[in-house]
Amino acid sequence: MARVHRVVVLALDGAYPFDLGIPSRVFGDVDGRYEVLTCSVDGLPVRTNSDFSITVEHGPEVLRTADTVVVPPFVTTAVTREMPPAVLAALASVRPGTRLVSICTGAFVLAAAGLLDGRPATTHWALADLFRAWYPQVALDPDVLFIDDGDVLTSAGAASGLDVCLHIIRKDHGSEVANQVARMCVVPPWRDGGQAQFIQYPVPEATNSGTAPSRQWALENLHEPVTLTELAEQSHMSLRTFARRFTEEVGMSPGRWLIRQRVDRARHLLETTDLAVDDIAGQVGFGGGSSLREHLHAAIGVTPLAYRRTFRGVRSPTH
Repeated sequence: MARVHRVVVLALDGAYPFDLGIPSRVFGDVDGRYEVLTCSVDGLPVRTNSDFSITVEHGPEVLRTADTVVVPPFVTTAVTREMPPAVLAALASVRPGTRLVSICTGAFVLAAAGLLDGRPATTHWALADLFRAWYPQVALDPDVLFIDDGDVLTSAGAASGLDVCLHIIRKDHGSEVANQVARMCVVPPWRDGGQAQFIQYPVPEATNSGTAPSRQWALENLHEPVTLTELAEQSHMSLRTFARRFTEEVGMSPGRWLIRQRVDRARHLLETTDLAVDDIAGQVGFGGGSSLREHLHAAIGVTPLAYRRTFRGVRSPTH
């Protein structure tokens, strides 16, 4: 009989109960192939972000026996550039070659311990700028649900912990086993796309100064082939001045912004209507269905069909 793979979960103060329970819930459904233990840095109860604490059965000594170590997230208010010495000491006791996994803010712990230096990694999209500023030696990609870099895996916020755990099972035991676990957990065995599909990009409020009038006009005419000249005319500026002012105010070029608005409008229509892809493409100003598919995939990594299926849970025969 194959040796049981030991997964040790390092619970930290401020832990989110949902995320803390993901490894036990997912790996615990694999017919005894995994053993999941939860520990704290001192063996004492762990405060959660809710109105209760969690008593763990183990101290940091079990980390030395782990085949996989998982660092779940904790409240962002507890995120610091320098982690407490007890946390770093606990991670230092992990055997070389042990698989390391982080969920959300858990990536900050691995980075503070120097375990992500020179590696690709991800964390919650809302913390990407802070992570880059603190750990420039890490190749951060905030647009994905998880990154598998061999013996180190990092995942984004909350439910992406399910994604990375299912991915590990798929690597260890194949798709059939992972799919069975996903069914037991009532979650998709594989989610299309990345974090980008869940990020909201607000449109600046229209004002009577700057390039805001052009943005408002563009939003009202997305179905038309809007040109840079037309946008500049709406703000009564030369092309050069308009392009510079627009980038200063919005943080991206007019062309890139316009594509994003078309994609966002298309997403809204995919979520709320049964319109065919070609019809949606026409309403948002893309040349046709193929253009919409290309831009949607470039923006969030999924096809219109996959996006509609994810957010509406239905399959339309027109797509």
